[in-house]
Amino acid sequence: MADMMLYAVMLLLGLVGSFFSGLLGIGGAIINFPLLLYVPPMLGLPSFSAHEVSAISMFQVFFSSLAGVLAYRSKPDPKGAAVHKGLVMYMGGGILAGSLLGGLASGTMDGTVINVIYGILAVLAVVLMLIPNRGTENRSEPLTFNKTVAVIAAFLVGAVSGIVGAGGSFILIPIMLTVLRIPTRTTIASSLAIVLISAVGGVIGKIAGGGIPLGPTVFTVLGSLIGAPLGSRISSRMNVTFLRYALVVLIAFTAVKIWASLL
Repeated sequence: MADMMLYAVMLLLGLVGSFFSGLLGIGGAIINFPLLLYVPPMLGLPSFSAHEVSAISMFQVFFSSLAGVLAYRSKPDPKGAAVHKGLVMYMGGGILAGSLLGGLASGTMDGTVINVIYGILAVLAVVLMLIPNRGTENRSEPLTFNKTVAVIAAFLVGAVSGIVGAGGSFILIPIMLTVLRIPTRTTIASSLAIVLISAVGGVIGKIAGGGIPLGPTVFTVLGSLIGAPLGSRISSRMNVTFLRYALVVLIAFTAVKIWASLL
């Protein structure tokens, strides 16, 4: 009975996290990491260690991102958003290498260190998202960006995200908007594909490190497959400004929660 309750909760958490993944172009770990840490014990269920949470989150990111990408491909954004192949190629290569190394390294780290890294990333993401003039909606000119900066930034994001079991989009999106000056809708559409590539490296690293709770991971993934397409469909019909501030609120909430637990 306890196992069934746990699996039901994991299914719901996976659905919630992946819904925001499709809605805002993120992998879902930014909200699922604290949910997986705190919700099960709050309900009297067994708690997960930071290592287990990071492993579950990474698998959830992979499958929810995959579902989100497929949803974008089957129903393109009517307002013109499109995945930019050059951007995905450069940043995807960097983030794949970084997430693989981060996933491997996380197995040797203390759980508190993983939580601290997550908290730092969340605060940094909020700061970047609040910087004005983050991006432009002008699509009349070909998209240009600094390829070297894109690759280096993606590698660093992948490394730290692989540690906490995230795809990295919650920090990658602010960098794409603020540093690389990518249009908002192109950022949201392309980031989901980049996160999927990141998750491939992270999953390989987590599998190599071991310690993956199979049952809870499977049910979290099942929830992800339901929530991500729903979020993607709603995203294509929403105002860009709302998407920006919804992302800021989401990251800020999780940053406060994780630091409150650490302090």
